[in-house]
Amino acid sequence: MFNMRQFFRMAKWARNPPGEKQVKLFLIVVALCLVLFGIERLVGWPDWLTMDNTPGGKITR
Repeated sequence: MFNMRQFFRMAKWARNPPGEKQVKLFLIVVALCLVLFGIERLVGWPDWLTMDNTPGGKITR
């Protein structure tokens, strides 16, 4: 749902766009996320990072 707060934020952003450094930082972060996603899709998710599906979410040892 679109609300007025989002509209005012977009208007403020259109009047005062972010600087060049902030745009570069954003693009670097997006590129890093895409690289990590690509590596995960090609290699797979390691088993040691997968949580055990235990009843009640309790970890038993």
